[in-house]
Amino acid sequence: MTDALWYFARGSGVVSLILLTTVVALGIGTRSGRTAFGLPRFAVSLLHRNASLLAVVFLAGHVLSLLLDPYAQLKVLDLVLPFAGSYRPFWLGLGTVAVDLVLAMVVTSLLRRRLGVRTWRIVHWLAYLCWPVALMHGLGTGTDRGTWWLWAISMACAAIVAAAVVWRISTGFVRFPQRVERRVAPRLRQMEEVG
Repeated sequence: MTDALWYFARGSGVVSLILLTTVVALGIGTRSGRTAFGLPRFAVSLLHRNASLLAVVFLAGHVLSLLLDPYAQLKVLDLVLPFAGSYRPFWLGLGTVAVDLVLAMVVTSLLRRRLGVRTWRIVHWLAYLCWPVALMHGLGTGTDRGTWWLWAISMACAAIVAAAVVWRISTGFVRFPQRVERRVAPRLRQMEEVG
């Protein structure tokens, strides 16, 4: 059972990084006024939302499996308070910071209607901080930190996010017009409630 928890923790951590990379790239794509990745805007938005949910599920699995694994010897405090753990406190602390940032984004997304779009969007910018913190956590801790395949996956993820950010700040990026967002947003909310 211990080996299964350890392997699941390692695999779910890598899958979480890949999914978070996908979420960041798709999140940037949802802000574009043009079709992104060859998909219509609504499809990019739905993929972004579903990838976000899946990333949270895998992240929860990663955290819970490490908490239950006797080899990892994590305490609940290590999962809440950054840099307090005894095992590689800096690198583990980065993981805790990433989890805390993801929790902030999840909570504000659940309370989006009560908080308002402006507050939600401000908190949602934490994704740009969460992603590199999670990447550094993965490269700095765990038994796979020095393996070629983890570095290759991490560098591919970094290249994808860098390309999306460069696209976002380029002059070729056409932002989705605010006027249209106001007209479309109520219909999108209705679609989300139904779906």
